[in-house]
Amino acid sequence: QVQLVESGGGLVQAGGSLRLSCAASGSIFSRARMDWYRQAPGKQRVLVATITTAGTTSYVDSVRGRFTISRDNAKNTVYLQMDSLKPEDTAVYYCHGSYLRDYWGQGTQVTVSS
Repeated sequence: QVQLVESGGGLVQAGGSLRLSCAASGSIFSRARMDWYRQAPGKQRVLVATITTAGTTSYVDSVRGRFTISRDNAKNTVYLQMDSLKPEDTAVYYCHGSYLRDYWGQGTQVTVSS
């Protein structure tokens, strides 16, 4: 059974930074494509950033240049460095892994005040 546990969320002022972490249990991490999604109140969950097993990254346009996704396979952890945060980045952020099936974390709240 694979579990994903996010941490690092919180309250920050606009222009500030946060780093989210997602720790994975189990042995599939290095073989999994990993993503960060977010869900704002009253809106659908959307993909924010992806990192493949080869380390290739991609971002939604609204965060490109401000957010950086990375992974440390030795620590079974994926990160999302969020800089120049804006109030519209406020959401619950979810870690997602994909290898043979989908895996989801429980989410971590990020609130950006103006």
